[in-house]
Amino acid sequence: MTEHMRPDERLEYSPIIDRPKLKLPDGGRMIIWTIVNVEVWDSTKPQPRMTITPAGGGSPIPDVPNWAWHEYGNRIGFWRLMKVLNEFEVPTTLALNGGVCKTYPRIAEEALKSDWELMGHGYSQLSMQKVDDERKDIQMTRDALKDFSGKQPRGWLSPALTETFETVDILQEEGFEYVTDWVLDDQPVELKTRSGSLVNIPYTQENNDVGMMLIQHHKASEYTDRALDQFETLYEESADQPRVMALSCHPYIFGVPHRIKYFRKIYEELRKKPGVCFWTGSQILDWYLNQK
Repeated sequence: MTEHMRPDERLEYSPIIDRPKLKLPDGGRMIIWTIVNVEVWDSTKPQPRMTITPAGGGSPIPDVPNWAWHEYGNRIGFWRLMKVLNEFEVPTTLALNGGVCKTYPRIAEEALKSDWELMGHGYSQLSMQKVDDERKDIQMTRDALKDFSGKQPRGWLSPALTETFETVDILQEEGFEYVTDWVLDDQPVELKTRSGSLVNIPYTQENNDVGMMLIQHHKASEYTDRALDQFETLYEESADQPRVMALSCHPYIFGVPHRIKYFRKIYEELRKKPGVCFWTGSQILDWYLNQK
């Protein structure tokens, strides 16, 4: 049996007070990274998440109410989110299942027209620990995004941030340059792989609508409050050392009518702040690599 590195063996402990100072261009102070997650849910299988518990319990197939909840996001909710982000000229990373290019091509088309970055997010919304062949799933996702956009995708976000002991090794070997599953820092960090290094760019579990709305069951306004509270702290700290703040959302959660105004409020406020860089994952990666 091949031995793999444990997660804690892939990076060194690095307290932020001991690091060399990073610098942003043009007097920049901190980075806002916006990620919209678009998924394909297989209607012939149990659904990845639920907005309503099935009558009588269990995992019915088909699960029409919960599949339809996700489908609303791709038909309606995505376009609400895109309208806000384009209005405030926010460079955005679209984390998409590879299957989106086939099932929801209009989403990928409009993202490219708006100069959004396409980031791999598994071929379907299935844990990397449950796919039949992890390397094949990663290759299929890469190829789907490359064929659709004409560009090799540089970044990867695993479905629900799930990894095996081999995920980052395979990603590096298949041409990916950054991953976002390791939510453990406010700056990019380098992960060791068996063939070199892979950069991790800070994603978010705290400023993520899945955690807030579906697990913690907060009111929609919590998303805005938490984002602005986090920004306040990171903006102050960034006077000494630049930080990355990620904002993650899903069309079926925050693209609904009663939540969208709270999404807009975030960018109304952040666009007023001087020294804030609104970047995609690839822009963050290039900046970080040029600092070395």
